[in-house]
Amino acid sequence: MLEVTGLRVAYGGIQAVRGITFHVRQGEMVALIGANGAGKTSTLKALSRLLNAAGGSIRYCGKEISALPAHQLICEGIALVPEGRGVFPRMSIVENLLMGAYTRHDKEGISTDREHVFSLFPRLKERAQQLAGTLSGGEQQMLAIGRALMSRPKLLLLDEPSMGLAPLMTQRIFEVIRTVANEGMTVLLVEQNAKLALEVSQRGYVMESGEITLTDEAANLLANPRVREAYLGE
Repeated sequence: MLEVTGLRVAYGGIQAVRGITFHVRQGEMVALIGANGAGKTSTLKALSRLLNAAGGSIRYCGKEISALPAHQLICEGIALVPEGRGVFPRMSIVENLLMGAYTRHDKEGISTDREHVFSLFPRLKERAQQLAGTLSGGEQQMLAIGRALMSRPKLLLLDEPSMGLAPLMTQRIFEVIRTVANEGMTVLLVEQNAKLALEVSQRGYVMESGEITLTDEAANLLANPRVREAYLGE
């Protein structure tokens, strides 16, 4: 579904992403793990066209998308849950969810999907008319994921969904990510918590200093001594 070849991202003269190549198959959940500053978020920003790539190719469902404007990617079936959540603070939960469906015109389907989001996140349903800016960090993360799902994406990009969350809330968020993946969603997960990311994914890529240094089945990466020492604290 997603094929990235020789992707480079630069900030001025600084190379944040140095010609990486990777792929995500349809129906797969793939983790991109690495330390802070490894280039993971820059990669997702390039994929979602929030940053212009300095080079390389991004193909989605066989189509080159590296020059498409960011807003068009939603219509193509790609949705990003950004680092920091990016909810609309002065809008209610329901209004935020409807913003996720702004490209759609099927009112019945939108209503059905909203109820599906509420079934995944009952806490959002309880607070449906509450302003997003008054929610806790975990609730805002739930809302950001729900809003992305409202566009009915084929490919979901998740950027650091556990960042700043308490362990119990992180566990709940990852349960939902696993549920969404089990429903057939294709997911590319960028996450600092390597253990959690690899536990829910089929495959993984390890990124260091802007380069992919290791790739394998997720279970093999979890057992890899180098990964365990560097990212699992063992």
